[in-house]
Amino acid sequence: MGIFLFFGNDFLDLWSELSFQLPKIEELPEFGKEITGLFIKEPEKQISTPSPLFAPKESPQASLTRAGVIRLTNIQREKYGVSLLKENTKLNASAEIKAQDMLKNQYFSHYSPSGIGVGNLVESAGYEYIAIGENLALGNFENDEVLVQAWMDSPGHRENILNAQYQEIGVAVVKGIFNGQSTWLAVQHFGLPLSACPQPDKILSTEIEKNQNQIEALRKTLKILQIEIQGMRPKRSSVYNQKIEEYNNLVSEYNGLIQKTKILVEKYNTQAALFNECVSVGE
Repeated sequence: MGIFLFFGNDFLDLWSELSFQLPKIEELPEFGKEITGLFIKEPEKQISTPSPLFAPKESPQASLTRAGVIRLTNIQREKYGVSLLKENTKLNASAEIKAQDMLKNQYFSHYSPSGIGVGNLVESAGYEYIAIGENLALGNFENDEVLVQAWMDSPGHRENILNAQYQEIGVAVVKGIFNGQSTWLAVQHFGLPLSACPQPDKILSTEIEKNQNQIEALRKTLKILQIEIQGMRPKRSSVYNQKIEEYNNLVSEYNGLIQKTKILVEKYNTQAALFNECVSVGE
């Protein structure tokens, strides 16, 4: 004679919970600090501004030209084995603004009375830089050669002219009335542009951030589903099985997106490392 055992619904629910385990959700990696702009080393913008130079001797036949100053500056660089500077229209514009502002407001300094310096000027001209230098000169220099030589005879200005870090130059030479006297003002702007260093792909960064948001949204949805599933009774029904299937599909999507994003982050960080290395070389 057989023995029949009967179990109540509570036991069957317990058996279902013990026999079925929800898929383990992979923990979301801490991508945030790795892919934000904070990971890319923000270069400390270097600015070199030696004390402004006055003409050691006044010449009644004084005449200066932008082209001549640039040409003679490059002759000095070539003489000392330094790569030639490329003329940049934005640096020409910022140098022109500086020269005109000094005449208009009657000052001779790297900073205007309102505190505007060379960094502000080149940025207002649309020039993004890692390093910038400014040489100033006031007086009736006989010609371009005399002016450039005067800068070369001054240690700080000479350092700017021969600085191998700089790649571009802009110049302004303006004649006007300064302190009641007719005179020339000359401005050199030297620059190492931000574009000199390969920057990480912005499209890649945007894709990673988009994935991050999607991952976080999926994580929240999975947490809600997990709580909902754990509280469902009975656990042997079509509704319960449907909910489990929905959960499992989302887990697969979630984990797949994390793996895809890990690859993107690795690629992005490799690019960021190259940028950081390039910036550091110039320091």
